[in-house]
Amino acid sequence: MKNSLLHKDGVRAAFAAIVSILIGLAAGSVLVLIMGLTNDTLGLSGALDGMRLIFGGLFATGRNASGGLTFGFNPASMGNMLFRATPLILTGLSVAVAYKTGLFNIGAPGQYLMGTAATLVIALGIPTSVVPAPLLWLLAFVGGVLAGALWGCLPGLLKAFLNINEVLACIMTNWISANLVTWIFDKSQFCNMVENTKTGYIYKTTYGLTRAADGAGVFTDAAGASWTYVDGAGVATGKLGLDKLFPGSQVNGGILIAIVIAVAVYILMTKTTLGYQLKACGANRHAARYAGISDRRNIVLSMAIAGALAGAAASLYYLSGNTEFYWTSAYQSLPAAGFNGIPVALLAANHPIAVIFTGMFMSMLNIVGLQMKNLTAYNEYIADVIVAVIVYLSAFSLVIKLFLGRLPAHKAGAGHVSSGGETPPAQPEKGGEET
Repeated sequence: MKNSLLHKDGVRAAFAAIVSILIGLAAGSVLVLIMGLTNDTLGLSGALDGMRLIFGGLFATGRNASGGLTFGFNPASMGNMLFRATPLILTGLSVAVAYKTGLFNIGAPGQYLMGTAATLVIALGIPTSVVPAPLLWLLAFVGGVLAGALWGCLPGLLKAFLNINEVLACIMTNWISANLVTWIFDKSQFCNMVENTKTGYIYKTTYGLTRAADGAGVFTDAAGASWTYVDGAGVATGKLGLDKLFPGSQVNGGILIAIVIAVAVYILMTKTTLGYQLKACGANRHAARYAGISDRRNIVLSMAIAGALAGAAASLYYLSGNTEFYWTSAYQSLPAAGFNGIPVALLAANHPIAVIFTGMFMSMLNIVGLQMKNLTAYNEYIADVIVAVIVYLSAFSLVIKLFLGRLPAHKAGAGHVSSGGETPPAQPEKGGEET
């Protein structure tokens, strides 16, 4: 009987992810070392500092009087890591849920954009004097989730009824949403704000906007109407005490909501009939239909759930109160948060709970990149190289798992020799299996 942990699928998936991460970090360290040794400004000491930041940048606190790096608990970096992890966890879940149904949701960026548009239009378009701020926050969040779900349905419908490849459909819907969102904000009368040197962006939702004729703090929209920037009159996700634990950071209750959603997705996919049906369609669509499961309904529903998760990611990010959405460039580039959910899901082997940790890890690499930029002569793109290597290896995680599965497993009684020096008699076969 096999008793090796490496022959358990979950353990092999986790081990494959760890191997991918370690090789990625090692590759980044080698690159940093080469750049340091070939650059007179950096040198060996600069290269060693860069390598230390790769593995411990989240805990870097600055430099001491002698110029050496100092490490310890950094509440600002830790809080910012949790803040940046929120959309990554949700977009990772978006990709993972679709994959469980045999679909590759590359449309998360478009669903993210639609969630962004719905959230900001509701949050900034309805005055808090009409709807209380907590209720307005809920309306904006639900609106973003529904917008993402509806946009996710489109490639789902094309796949279910016309058998059009979901990857092609998602690519098309991504760019349609990018241009549609740009058009929506370009035609709105409260979004084309101008402040000092900034233009064409959405105000932070922690602030409200009220009509004004003149005075300080007045801004003009595309239609020529004047608005006053009113502090504290808008909608933002509550801190829930996290600002006390991580002072100086952007963290808020969004990370807790993302974790709750991840747990809910895990329960849905593993403990409910719907989750079983979704996975059955992913395993074999035709066999599921033969068993009485509606494959078309589940394909559309899977993409709707995936879109809702991507829309939730956008809602929590832009309802944080400290982010700005530059809509004028939306049609030129898709949001990175949508694509970054793919490596998060791959690294987690599409497990909803594991997505929480891989999302935090990817967010940590972003913080590492910023620390390298601030504390050394390196730029933050070193972190992108590390992520790229990890993503490349995570795509081969199945190969690593197969390799681990072929390792010889320890068998009970193997290698035992009797006291008389004779080998124990062979066990009788029963149905071709060991007893």
